[in-house]
Amino acid sequence: MSIGVQPFGQTRTRVDVDHAIIGPDSHVLSPLVYWKNTNGVILISPAMGSQPRCPRFVQYLASTTSSSETVSAAPGVQRLVYVLEGTITIDGQKLSSDDFAWFPPDDGYRLHGDGNGKLLVFEKPYIEPLSDRDQLPGRIIGSFAKTKAEPFLGDPDAMLTTLLPITPAFDMAVNVFTYQSGATLPFVETHVMEHGLYMRSGQGVYRLGDHWYPVAKGDSIWMAAYCPQWFVAMGKQSASYIYYKDIHRDPLNP
Repeated sequence: MSIGVQPFGQTRTRVDVDHAIIGPDSHVLSPLVYWKNTNGVILISPAMGSQPRCPRFVQYLASTTSSSETVSAAPGVQRLVYVLEGTITIDGQKLSSDDFAWFPPDDGYRLHGDGNGKLLVFEKPYIEPLSDRDQLPGRIIGSFAKTKAEPFLGDPDAMLTTLLPITPAFDMAVNVFTYQSGATLPFVETHVMEHGLYMRSGQGVYRLGDHWYPVAKGDSIWMAAYCPQWFVAMGKQSASYIYYKDIHRDPLNP
């Protein structure tokens, strides 16, 4: 399967009522809100659809330089930053490729670029804790390489790395799924959670609804709640993707 420059007037990008594929061939850079001297690509946002099947989060790429800087997301919004390329510094702490940071809503900090780089960012309004016992979590800084991976449903060829704690205080999860070539999701999933996904490496085929899409490194996918979904890794190398989902909150109170 070859995924490269598309013929004139063609693109693999598709936006449907309950899913979307955004290929890098259709990216358009623009200045990012809440960032200084930083351009990026808004990959997934509520502007993508209409209620009730529009995304309830934002996923974007930030192209950083040595003059890039941010000090917070919008009020009430949590943010996870994953370093795809280059390095950044957060309050004096340097993060490099495959490091990440999660910031609770209204957390104040200084994040600046250290030369040219690329960040994957997820943002979502924080929903109140489920109970008084579940306090708002504090900032988390970690590394994909230092986070334990587990076989998904016992399959050692499909390894799942959970970047954030799966506790009721968190209303979002961000994970990394790594597949050996030929490995698959074990069944077609259909669930209440929505997803935002970024292909970190490799290639494969994603089923979304009744459509089948070739995907590769750099592609982004939105999956609405209850969109049937399935993946198989293909090619001579392993494939991996980073994905967001909403968790631990009442679906009657979105």
